[in-house]
Order: sequence, then structure tokens, then C-alpha cells
Amino acid sequence: MKSKIIMICSILLCLLLSGCGRDPALEQFKEDFEVFCINISTLDTSINSIDPSADDAKEKLLDYIDQLDSEFQNLAQMDFPEEFDYLEPLADSAGQYMSEAASAYHTAYSGETYAENYNDYAYENYKRAYKRIQVLIAYLHGEEPQDADLADESDPGSDSE
Repeated sequence: MKSKIIMICSILLCLLLSGCGRDPALEQFKEDFEVFCINISTLDTSINSIDPSADDAKEKLLDYIDQLDSEFQNLAQMDFPEEFDYLEPLADSAGQYMSEAASAYHTAYSGETYAENYNDYAYENYKRAYKRIQVLIAYLHGEEPQDADLADESDPGSDSE
């Protein structure tokens, strides 16, 4: 599912941003967002290809999750062009959720015993981060996202989680 999102993201962003005239901020954003999408797609494939029975599966997963978190932080730091400024908080929120997910995954898998409750919490934050990416992509494509209601989700790290 996430791989399809990234592929659609790249195609749609190219179509969306291939307008007349050259706006350096828009061109940089296009390039940065395309790199983000490619990197996320590559990491998603890597995570899905981990052999869970391998001795180093846990270490690989946590390494890929850290790389994913880094990519989401890069997204949060991107300079959105003026016409897309309204999407920056969405990118920031996605970054926060992914950081919270990465931290919880480390807690779940780094101890002597597996902590399922932390894994569940991590996965919820992971899904929330990706949901924001889906919404962001829809808006960049000029569409109204079908499930853009993010109001029912509390901020990452809050006590209500």
C-alpha cells in the first residue's frame, strides 16, 4: 500500500509541478519531495523484505525505522513553496509521529523481552505519519482527500495515547 502511495506521489508531483515558467523554490521543492518519495519507497521495500527468522532481523528493522524517521524529519524541514505553505504543518506532524513511532519501536524491541504494547503504540504512530503523507499528496495533486479528518488523533507523545 505504501509503495503504491510513493509511486503515485512521484508521478502526481511531476504532473502537478510541471507548469509554465521556472520558479526556483517550486523546482527545489519538487526535487526534494521526489527524493523523499524515492527514499521512503526504498525503505518500505527493505522493511518488507526482512526475514523475521534471521538473527539480525531486529537490528535491521530498527535501522530501517531510524532511516525512515530521518527521511520524515527531512520532509518536516523542507521549505514548501508559498502556494503550498499551508501543508507545512502536515509535514511537521508526520515527522513528529514518525519520531514517536521510531522511539516506541526501539523500546519494544531493544529490551530483553519484547514489549507488545510499545510495538502497538509505535505502529499507530507509524500509520498516522503515513496518513499525513497520503493527505499531503492528495492536496499537492489538487484533490480533496477522502479521509482528511485528522482531528480525532491526539498529538504524538501526549498522555491520551
